[in-house]
Amino acid sequence: MILNQNNSLVFFHQLSKSFREGDQLRAVLRNTTVGFEEGAFTAILGPSGSGKSTLLNLASGIEQPDEGDIWIDGTAINQLSDHDRTLFRRDHIGFIFQFFNLIPTLTVLENITLPQELAGRRVREVIPQAMSLLEKVGLADRKDTFPDKLSGGEQQRVAIARALAHNPKIVLADEPTGNLDVKTGERVMALLLNLTRDTGRTLIMATHSPGVVPLADRVLRVHGGQLIETSNRSNQTELEPV
Repeated sequence: MILNQNNSLVFFHQLSKSFREGDQLRAVLRNTTVGFEEGAFTAILGPSGSGKSTLLNLASGIEQPDEGDIWIDGTAINQLSDHDRTLFRRDHIGFIFQFFNLIPTLTVLENITLPQELAGRRVREVIPQAMSLLEKVGLADRKDTFPDKLSGGEQQRVAIARALAHNPKIVLADEPTGNLDVKTGERVMALLLNLTRDTGRTLIMATHSPGVVPLADRVLRVHGGQLIETSNRSNQTELEPV
């Protein structure tokens, strides 16, 4: 099923994206039209190198398509200037990376508040929200700790709190459990789902893990430059929360 633009928070319209590898041009997306419904968790499956990360980068405005448009909440973000795309991403999108991307010289609390400080908000205004999120991810007592003193699972929980700190409508997650052991990954996944579903956020996740499939509202597979609808067993599997 392809959603139309009217009921999609994120909408790819006839999107194409290719990369040059040596003398070859490799197509990641070919004239793809697909929508992502507001409040839903969509899992995007595919092996390494299939273009999952590129798709998220397009959805966030980090990369530009060769052809087509990317609509988010009624705005064609690919038609914005670089500066305006950056501002749009800062205000509307939270991004969670596989390798955490925390700043090692900042404490846990400083990592969470920095993006909002860069957006012009005062520290005293953003600390209460940051501390509330740290409570929810179980790390309030580590607020003054530096990232290198945290486990991988703890660092990813901080990264989740950072992604949600500015109340984005959309959360993009690129293999968020790919650098964790299985049990820690399950707990981080449960935490992410709880925090996004409780607030009605739209979650789009790139993953190669089949264990995510039963948890998603919708599953798409990257194949031949298209996003192919795949069946799942949504809501039949529960993960142990953190």
